[in-house]
Amino acid sequence: MMGSLPPAAIFFLGAILVAVSRGKIRSGLMLLVPVLGALNLRALDPDATLTLNVLGYDLIPFQVTGLSMLFGYLFHLAAFLGNLFSIHLKDREHAGLQHTSALLYAGSALGAVYAGDLISLFVFWEILALSSAFLIFARGTESSFRAGFRYLVIHVLSGVLLLSGALMRAHETGSIAFDHIGLDGSIASWVILLAFGIKAGFPFLHNWLTDAYPEGTPTGTVFLSAFTTKVAVFALVRSYAGTEVLIYVGVLMTFFPIFFAVIENDLRRVLSYSMINQIGFMVTGVGIGTALALNGTVAHAFADVIFKGLLFMTMGAVLQMTGRINGSDLGGLYKTMPITAGFCIVGAMAISAFPLFSAFITKSMVMAAALEEGYIWVWPFLVFASAGVLEHAGIKIPYFAFFGHDSGIRAQEPPKNMLFAMGIAAVLCVIIGSFPGLLYSILPFEAEYHPYDLTHVVTQLQLLFFGALAVVFLMKKGTYPPEIRAINLDVDWVYRWLSPRLVKNIGGTVQRIDNSIRESALTVLDGVLVLAEKFHGPKGLLARSLPAGNMVMLVVVLLAFYLFRFLY
Repeated sequence: MMGSLPPAAIFFLGAILVAVSRGKIRSGLMLLVPVLGALNLRALDPDATLTLNVLGYDLIPFQVTGLSMLFGYLFHLAAFLGNLFSIHLKDREHAGLQHTSALLYAGSALGAVYAGDLISLFVFWEILALSSAFLIFARGTESSFRAGFRYLVIHVLSGVLLLSGALMRAHETGSIAFDHIGLDGSIASWVILLAFGIKAGFPFLHNWLTDAYPEGTPTGTVFLSAFTTKVAVFALVRSYAGTEVLIYVGVLMTFFPIFFAVIENDLRRVLSYSMINQIGFMVTGVGIGTALALNGTVAHAFADVIFKGLLFMTMGAVLQMTGRINGSDLGGLYKTMPITAGFCIVGAMAISAFPLFSAFITKSMVMAAALEEGYIWVWPFLVFASAGVLEHAGIKIPYFAFFGHDSGIRAQEPPKNMLFAMGIAAVLCVIIGSFPGLLYSILPFEAEYHPYDLTHVVTQLQLLFFGALAVVFLMKKGTYPPEIRAINLDVDWVYRWLSPRLVKNIGGTVQRIDNSIRESALTVLDGVLVLAEKFHGPKGLLARSLPAGNMVMLVVVLLAFYLFRFLY
């Protein structure tokens, strides 16, 4: 039994109302929906479940768990901050499209984390893909359309894999429950993991993120950073906790994006690579699978939505007020955008895990769990990845956007609603980092951890100090990669170059085979028709030897031949 509505229903209803409203009413609805949703969330029965029997299978489109409640609160908070950040949009900026898509997107994310079976998860999985794509299309440029289309294709592929895996699992086990799956040796478990991995940005499956997120609207990318990858993290925690191969995948995810982020000029693309880096810590925690590691995963997901959202907000504000986002085109903005610059520095300190900031109390849980479980080799890689975060997100983003060389741009601060949203996110980064018990109290697993241990504090400060010193040294020596206008090739360029050629070549081959078969078939039919004419014509052999009534079947066959020839 349920004491209130499924959280997704409120957002879907809100999306309908927002789609048909305008002006202040629409803005009010945008803020009201997540607030009402949060109140509804508090009223949920802890054991609430909605079950539907379809074709002999029990579908559970809504089920409350401790894990889903944490992500439910997180997604309501993210929706409120994103909505507040975007309520200044006017109709000429596709406001209705963006606002409606944002609510559908947030609602589908909520539907996914409260789904209790794989088929219900698939439905929300696809709505998640479709609604988020419009936040990319809404920018209205050719590059955003192309990136949005690629994004949609890849995410539909993820949905197809999820559905295929669910059906195979139903055939193998008779169950479609969305619970622990693990790699049990079945094909279905690997297919479902691949579906989750696409949305999580696994290595070689990550390029949709770095390709599409920088092409979103200034406000739309804030939403994009909050939901898709975190739904994937939730799915991995729920279904693949303790799957050791994910440790290797996660470590690689923390490692390789650093090198791309260092040389990238587009600052929102830098943050996109940084997102993969941060998700890598979460995936590593899922692979370790202990209570401490899983708490670290979900706690870091919670913190990441806020500090990464804050950084995307500051870069969105810069893009909106200057029309530019490349580091080579910016600099000196602190003179006329000091508040935005200050919020960016807070986000940079949070993601870099400075003491008293949010990532300091979350990321270290995964690192501590790795040491506790004997994964000694993992720890140095995670330390290196932490230092890399300081370099590309902690220093590079604020330095090249607001300081560095003076670009001569004198843009003003963004609208007040954008500043308020950034301010709330910045305060939360500090509160979470300064009072870890607030976040730890809602974590779903039983584990004890004390982040403000003297050893941890001193070690982290040393890491930050030497990391910053290395950047300064490289800049002074002139060996730090400069911000230049260039296109950096990632693995997506392989399939973006190869796919059209494969389609063209395969299509040409298929067409040639088809033409050959048609020509051969028509040649044979022509011969048959010529023979038939000789046999059933007015003076033919059959006309002379068979009664008219016995020729009915032959006439039918001949008509079929003529029809085939007409169609082909």
